[in-house]
Amino acid sequence: MASASLMAGALWAANNAPQQDTSPAAGVVTDSPEAAVGAAHAAAPQPLSASPETLHAVAVFAGVKPENVQTTPVPGIFEVLRGSDILYMTRDGQYAFTGDLYQVPTRANLTEVHRREMRRKLIEAVPESRMVVFSPPRPKYTVTVFTDVDCGYCRALHRQIAEYNRLGVRVRYVFYPRTGPDTESWHKAEQVWCSADRKAALTRAKLGEPLDAPVCANTPVAQEYELGKAIGLEGTPGIVAANGAMVGGYLAPDALVEQLKELKP
Repeated sequence: MASASLMAGALWAANNAPQQDTSPAAGVVTDSPEAAVGAAHAAAPQPLSASPETLHAVAVFAGVKPENVQTTPVPGIFEVLRGSDILYMTRDGQYAFTGDLYQVPTRANLTEVHRREMRRKLIEAVPESRMVVFSPPRPKYTVTVFTDVDCGYCRALHRQIAEYNRLGVRVRYVFYPRTGPDTESWHKAEQVWCSADRKAALTRAKLGEPLDAPVCANTPVAQEYELGKAIGLEGTPGIVAANGAMVGGYLAPDALVEQLKELKP
């Protein structure tokens, strides 16, 4: 019965996924959101203990630093972080597998717990002074949105920015030009950053209007692009909640608020 329930949940997620632009050429597909973990986390079992020597040995087998290895609640199985990927390995390094690790009785997704924490820490390391922020006076929720100036769903989201703000959602934009460095979308992101009024410039750019900002040094575009890759971003807009949960792609204001209500501790 537990397997059937998990499968039904996966099918629901696939049919109700937020919308994202996922290809550099602006091809559009829908992408499933991260599996919900919610209040089940509180009941999740604690990882087993292991000596530093054991963690170091597993790290050597996995080819990572010891700090990227930790125990799980399953005896003999270790979690290994490689970039934005999480995999599991036996103590002797002879077997490894990928996928999400669930505790069946509580349906807690233990892998997603750690993904969220990783995203939260990486994003918190970016000062807000390196973001373009649209906020209501008294926000109820904060999301970090990885955006591409030329992404269709990103533009749809920004056309409703006033409504997101009205509903209490504070939007912190970071740049993720899907086409990569030294492309038109990349240069547009840099022009937005180099503008005297970045919020107005971003709005104009998303309307397809040309910008005449001079080239400036030390833009955050390259760092934020790498951040998107580090958290495993697959398309834009990429919306990340304050607790590190990947909400997914474009959601209408009301729908986004409903998602954030469920995620709010």
